Amino acid sequence: MRVRGMALQLTVIGMLVAAVTAAPEFPIAKPGCSDRCGNVSIPYPFGTEPGCYLDKPFLITCNDSFNPPKAFLTTSTINVTEITLEGKLHVEKYIAKDCYNASGRTRRIKPTLKLAKFIISDSDNIFVSIGCDTVASLSGNLKEAGSNETKYTVGCMSSCNSLKYVPNDTCSGIGCCQTSLAKGVDDLNITVTSQKNHSGILDFNPCSYAFIIEEKKFNFSRSSLLDLENVNKLPMVIDWSIGNNSCAEVKTNTSACQGNSTCYDPDNGNGYLCRCLDGYRGNPYLPNSCLGIFFYRL
Repeated sequence: MRVRGMALQLTVIGMLVAAVTAAPEFPIAKPGCSDRCGNVSIPYPFGTEPGCYLDKPFLITCNDSFNPPKAFLTTSTINVTEITLEGKLHVEKYIAKDCYNASGRTRRIKPTLKLAKFIISDSDNIFVSIGCDTVASLSGNLKEAGSNETKYTVGCMSSCNSLKYVPNDTCSGIGCCQTSLAKGVDDLNITVTSQKNHSGILDFNPCSYAFIIEEKKFNFSRSSLLDLENVNKLPMVIDWSIGNNSCAEVKTNTSACQGNSTCYDPDNGNGYLCRCLDGYRGNPYLPNSCLGIFFYRL
């Protein structure tokens, strides 16, 4: 009987430990609201239906004409692939191209981006130009405190007349050039062109390319000079935050961050963000969503 009793006790203890250490399912959307669009989780303050998102910039349009459905920011063509509660929107954005054949230019794409509220992440992205006859520029506005904006321009140039001079797996300025972004960029135009219409290099590099890309997802190789001709979009990260006022300015607003959470200022842009306190998990933008997690040791 003693052995059976000990076995039963160990079984009960094991069940309790499993119960308290299992990752709980926390609600991420408002009650009655969809929390997914295809493969993308949609946490509040974002939402897909009226009454489910904070305000207009947080609308996610779920287009079910795709299989699986795709999420788009507001009513734009910006395809959202991930939303994090740490203030990050992972998206896909068109790249700039300038392509030629022996007869001249065959294609030119000059993408633009204008964000009503959010900011292009300077910490997650880089500006890149690729090509052996390439001059690229990014111009736009920097959003400063309040409503002030200043003009912003950054450029990149790369040149080479033979593939053998292009380093593989290194964006060093020969065939590939990269540079960092400033804080506060909320709209931009990307332009890319050539100086010699890719004359003499058409066999291995008929196009020039320029784009903003999530840095940790960028790997350059010689094959990029040709392969990017068939690529239309690349991953980019956008920083999001709530409102225009800092934590110090909203600290008297008890609804700014919900229970068991704290307010903090974003590194890029205006407004504020929320996070659950240490030892709690959940969505800090929903009431009573940050719940305690307790771990036991035998």
